[in-house]
Amino acid sequence: MIETVASTGSTNGDLSARLKAGERIAEGQWLVADRQSAGRGRQGREWFDGLGNFMGSTAVHVQPGDPFTPTLALVAGLAVYQAVLPHCPDPVPLRLKWPNDLMFSGAKLAGILLEREGDSVIVGIGVNLAAAPQVPGRETLALAKFGPAPDRDLFAQALAGYFAEELQRWRTYGTEPLINRWESAAHPAGTALTVNEQTEGIISGVFDGLLPDGSLRLRLADGTSRAIHAGDVMLA
Repeated sequence: MIETVASTGSTNGDLSARLKAGERIAEGQWLVADRQSAGRGRQGREWFDGLGNFMGSTAVHVQPGDPFTPTLALVAGLAVYQAVLPHCPDPVPLRLKWPNDLMFSGAKLAGILLEREGDSVIVGIGVNLAAAPQVPGRETLALAKFGPAPDRDLFAQALAGYFAEELQRWRTYGTEPLINRWESAAHPAGTALTVNEQTEGIISGVFDGLLPDGSLRLRLADGTSRAIHAGDVMLA
């Protein structure tokens, strides 16, 4: 079920408040807003709320035996990738970037924000369908660059379907096939990256795949590898 609202502060915030109040949000239920006044990205960044873009959230209720919860970011990434793919003139430049971005030729097209609320994880997704923000120092892109912007409601239905499929695969088959599929949709191994790691600052290296827990493996110049569990990742 997809519930739409004309305006709200944040769809993630709304679902969080509902869960705190004891409301049961069924898996597969989405809250989608035409506009957001307090949308957030990772690390508290403001999220652009261009009219005609997709801004929505859903909840996943963690069950006994579920895979490592942070790998839900990979589930969401693959769902967004598949929903966007039919709208791209060339699939090759469309790439996932760890941990939560979808890029086209190095420009950010979509972002994902996971937030924990009790035994649930709220998955917030923003996709630039009609317009992209101007962000100093970063390239951005909207699907409208390639032709008429995708219909937001039809896009929401497609994304919800792909997310449900990926969630079921995650629970059924675990993280190994998920990581393999995510890596096949990401920038290739050997891609130069810089990571602004929260405790050590800027670290440079090359992409060397993901570890079983979904963290980034960064290969350094001396040949050693570093596991990156959190941080801003930029294509060098």
